[in-house]
Amino acid sequence: MGQDGERTLQALESVSIGQEIYNLIVELFPLCRSITGDGVRDTLRIIKKQIPLQMYEIPTGTKVFDWVVPKEWDIQDAFILNQESNKIVDFRENNLHVVGYSVPVDKYVSLAELQQHLYSLEEQPDAIPYVTSYYEERWGFCIAHSKRVKLKEGKYRVFIASELKDGYLTYGECILPGKTDEEVFLSTNICHPSMANNELSGPAVATYLTNWIASTPRKYTYRIVFVPETIGSITYLSRNLDVMRKNIVTGFNISCVGDERVYSFLPSRNGNTLADKIALNVLRFKHPDFIRYSYLERGSDERQYCSPGVALPVVAVMRSKYGAYPEYHTSLDDLSFVTPKGLWGSYQILKDCIEVIERNEKYFSTCYGEPQLGKRGLYPNPSTKWSGALVKDMMNFLAYADGSNDLVDISNIINVPVWELYSIVEKLQRADLLAKVEMHA
Repeated sequence: MGQDGERTLQALESVSIGQEIYNLIVELFPLCRSITGDGVRDTLRIIKKQIPLQMYEIPTGTKVFDWVVPKEWDIQDAFILNQESNKIVDFRENNLHVVGYSVPVDKYVSLAELQQHLYSLEEQPDAIPYVTSYYEERWGFCIAHSKRVKLKEGKYRVFIASELKDGYLTYGECILPGKTDEEVFLSTNICHPSMANNELSGPAVATYLTNWIASTPRKYTYRIVFVPETIGSITYLSRNLDVMRKNIVTGFNISCVGDERVYSFLPSRNGNTLADKIALNVLRFKHPDFIRYSYLERGSDERQYCSPGVALPVVAVMRSKYGAYPEYHTSLDDLSFVTPKGLWGSYQILKDCIEVIERNEKYFSTCYGEPQLGKRGLYPNPSTKWSGALVKDMMNFLAYADGSNDLVDISNIINVPVWELYSIVEKLQRADLLAKVEMHA
C-alpha cells in the first residue's frame, strides 16, 4: 500500500474509532457517578461489555494506608421547589445540581437558609458547578448563578432522596498477560458525574486502548485499572503495591483526553522515568506545540502513583489539563466539548507511546569501525554527492548503537522519530550489523 492509501486508511480508522469512543461517552454520560455507589458499578458494567474487566468491592471501613474506605452513597432524586411548586433545580435534569455525597433532606427553608446551601459561579453565570463533600456530612445544591440571582424571598422545599450506608468502594481491573512479567500500567478515573472531558474521556479512551492492546501478543504485561480518583487509587495501591513496585516499568494516568485543544504533559515526580522519556519523545515529534507542566501542578492520581514510598514511573498525557480550562468541573464540560477527532488524537498518541515501549530496546553494532554498507546493498550505487544524505540516518544510528543507548535515546540524539528508526533496525539486523542487548532499559 502506498503512502496515499495508508493516509486514507488512517483517516477512515480515525473517523470510525473516534466515533465509537464518543458513542461510549454518550452512553455513560447520564449516569450519576461518585467515589462509591451504583453509578460506579453501572459504569464498570457497561465498560465490561467491551473488555475483560474484573470488578472488586472493598467494604466501608477498610483501612487503606492513611485513609479509610467511606460509606457508600447513592441518590435517587433531588429538587428545589419554589412557592408556586415549580422546580427551580432538578437532579433529573442535570446530576451536577446536587452536591456530591449530600445527606438526605426534605424540609421547607427560607431563602436566607437556602442560600447557605447553594453553590454557583458568578464568573460563569450559566454554568452549574461540580461540588462534593465526601468526608463531611452536609447537603447542598449547585445552580447557575444567573438563576440564583433571580430567587425571590419566600419558602422553598428542598428534597434530596439519598442514602449513606455501609457498603463498598468498587473498582475495575484488567490484566493482559505478556511474554514477560514486566508491566505497563494504565489508570483512569470513574468517579465524576456528567462531565465529558474531565471524567468520561479517560475511561472511554482507555477502554478502546485496552481492546487494541489485547488484539495482538505483547512483550509486556498490561495492568489497566478504572478507579475512583484519590480514594480508589489509594485503595488499589494498598492491595497491590508490592507487585506493582516490582513489575511496573512505565505507566500513564489517562484523564482529560477528549477535546481538540493543545496536548499537555505532566511528568513523574522526578521527571526521569522511562514514561517521561517516551511521552516527551512522542509529543515532541508529533505535537511540538504541547504544553509541558511541572509536577508541582499535579492534581489527579499521579499524586498517588508518584508519591514517596510508592514512586511508580507514571506520567499524564492530556489534551486540556484538568483545572486549566474554563469548562472544567462545570456543566459546560458536556458532550459538545469532546469530539470524535479529539478522542481519536489522544487514543493515537497513547498508542504511539505503547508501540515505542514495546519496541524500545538497546542495540549494539556488530562491526568494528564503519561497516561497508555497499556490499550489503545498503548504500546507493553508483555513489554520488547525495549518497551520504540518503544513508545519513542509518549511519547516525550506528554511531550511537553502542549498547548503552535505547531507541528513544538515539532518536533524541539524532533528531529522528523513533518510528522512523524501526525500518533502519530491521535492515541492519537482516545484514547482521546490529544485535539487541538482551536486557530491558
